[in-house]
Amino acid sequence: MLTTRLTEKLGIAHPIIGAPMAFAAGGRLAAAVSRAGGLGLIGGAYGDADWLDEQFAEAGNQKIGCGFITWSLAKQPQLLDQVLARAPQAIFLSFGDPAPLAKTIEAAGVPLICQVQTLKDAKHAIDVGAAIIVAQGAEAGGHGESRATFTFVPEVADWIANNAPQVLLCAAGGVGDGRGLAAALMLGADGVVVGSRLWASEEALVHPNMHAAAMRASGDESLRSSVMDIARSLDWPERYSCRVLKNDFTDRWHGREDALREAGSAVADQWRAAWAAGDADGSNTFVGEVTGLIGAIAPAGRIVETMVEEAARLVGRQAAKTAKADA
Repeated sequence: MLTTRLTEKLGIAHPIIGAPMAFAAGGRLAAAVSRAGGLGLIGGAYGDADWLDEQFAEAGNQKIGCGFITWSLAKQPQLLDQVLARAPQAIFLSFGDPAPLAKTIEAAGVPLICQVQTLKDAKHAIDVGAAIIVAQGAEAGGHGESRATFTFVPEVADWIANNAPQVLLCAAGGVGDGRGLAAALMLGADGVVVGSRLWASEEALVHPNMHAAAMRASGDESLRSSVMDIARSLDWPERYSCRVLKNDFTDRWHGREDALREAGSAVADQWRAAWAAGDADGSNTFVGEVTGLIGAIAPAGRIVETMVEEAARLVGRQAAKTAKADA
């Protein structure tokens, strides 16, 4: 059992939040994480009202939250009202300015979690009312920036401690087992946001071929790129790239982004068809460097419980060493 400020604030047993991964974190996964003692989040992705309703129904009566791609949600703010009407445990915003949405979330009495990739963005998120900051390192799967978890998290932790001690901090990016959770706590975080390891769960909305590709890969076989966004005609801000596994598609187009743009809809159609078919070479597998730590596709609850048990042993071992040294 690991009790932290995060478990106390959110009323959960374990300091683990399931990342709201677009297209992968549906209601079944969110419910499984919450049932295991963490906080599960549905990934609101690029915004689909019917899909959100379906996924909340899948979650049943479990206490869960929802996450959004901030710049996309700003184009459909009615989706935030739709989710707030369900009294979520938290709203998670990332990749964009949370300010225009923060007051609505505050008025609903729902904690605002903001994932950030720079210290500047962490300060801004706190200024507009974030209760929990998620410092995301570049090791993470999916979209992000360039800071490394191991240095970014303690830098944000120090700033919060000196300037906004009421705000909580989670680490994200490269947390795939109990060692990652224990390390995050040692770096000054109150908990972790787990993406790729829960992506590799039985409840995640992931094609088996993508899971198989991740199981074969090491962390060396991932890269940050923008080719998948160009292929899908998604207007991502230039500052964000996306970590995926290297494959035939990235070998062909990474570094040839202008040519990909010129290729137009033909490549986009091919990418979408490959994605629907679970073609791990013709589309992309959205997983982070943690792929090298994934030993099995397991139930999400077991992943959470195993992670906590391992972290508790490590933290307890370190506490015992410290007590012995001080004696």
